[in-house]
Amino acid sequence: MTTTLLSADTLTLHLRDHVLYPEAGVLSTVLFKDTHCQFTLFCLAAGTEISEHTSTRNALVQVVEGRGTLTLNGSDIALEPGRLIFMPAHAPHALSASENLSFLLTLSN
Repeated sequence: MTTTLLSADTLTLHLRDHVLYPEAGVLSTVLFKDTHCQFTLFCLAAGTEISEHTSTRNALVQVVEGRGTLTLNGSDIALEPGRLIFMPAHAPHALSASENLSFLLTLSN
């Protein structure tokens, strides 16, 4: 069983209270997970890259803070606070953080 920060008892949280940047690489925190969806807060240290991959689920990326680039289906998308990006299932994507970067990733069926 995965421990999550949101539940029937804890309905709200402030994302920025949970943004913690690692010295290098990626730190991810599952906020909520059930059989239909998963909400994960990702925090990437500046200079971190995630190589191209795909997901079997639809995804929504909501940038909380920082800057970087998401390459989705071969096109570069600037990541900046407030940017919201839909990624269909099986779409190839990669990511690089030009500065400390945090985003909420929502996976759904």
